[in-house]
Amino acid sequence: MKVHERVLTPERDGIYGYLAAPERDQPGPALLMTHQNTGLTDYQKIEALKFAQLGYTVVVPDLYSMLGYPDVTHIHTGRQIQARTKDGEFVRVIRQGWDYLTSRDDVDSTRVAVSGYCMGGRIAIHFVAATPEVRAFVGYYPTVRDEPTTEIRPVHPCDAALNIKCPSIILYGVDDRISTVPIQQRVWESFLANGQPLEWHFFPFGGHGFVDPGTEGYHPHAAKLSWPLVVDFMARELDHEADGLTFSEN
Repeated sequence: MKVHERVLTPERDGIYGYLAAPERDQPGPALLMTHQNTGLTDYQKIEALKFAQLGYTVVVPDLYSMLGYPDVTHIHTGRQIQARTKDGEFVRVIRQGWDYLTSRDDVDSTRVAVSGYCMGGRIAIHFVAATPEVRAFVGYYPTVRDEPTTEIRPVHPCDAALNIKCPSIILYGVDDRISTVPIQQRVWESFLANGQPLEWHFFPFGGHGFVDPGTEGYHPHAAKLSWPLVVDFMARELDHEADGLTFSEN
């Protein structure tokens, strides 16, 4: 399958970000990816290309640039931007990315999923809870902590998860030192309570960021196991099996 990729700019597209899309004649399934706290990195682009090769139009909004902090990289500044940005502002710019993706001619707006990694997983919980049009949610180790609500974080992700109206797949590792196992248990209970189909994958290895080679918690075996699980979930929930989907374990 031939795939094209390009940087998204406000001048041409109305948003900052990255696009990876297969060439096709009819509208098809799509994925909105929300990045981790280090911003839109090369790893996120590689993940987007992998999904595009499976037939998904993928958009990764550059959330920090859309919030008013444009830069070549946010690897060293992302944590500080995250710390002073309200969840509502993150949801607002994710919505801009969603609107861009779902308005594209190559996208079937009824077959769009959202995925989130690390910080992006936490924020995506809030976005998905507020957006019933989302068809499926993929949460890679959402950064959830046992902490009180604040003006910047007025709703705990576990409370927001109660309002999600679509199937979800959530993946965590036992060695996660940010969202520890007791917190993962609370997240699990919240997703169960929303009454939607849930696939929960708990690996007996892997830390926070276990699918990303650029993180301290990277675990190649957990990453390899995760990929076909997510691909299978996406295909079923976005009716992509009928499109003749196949996948690689790479």
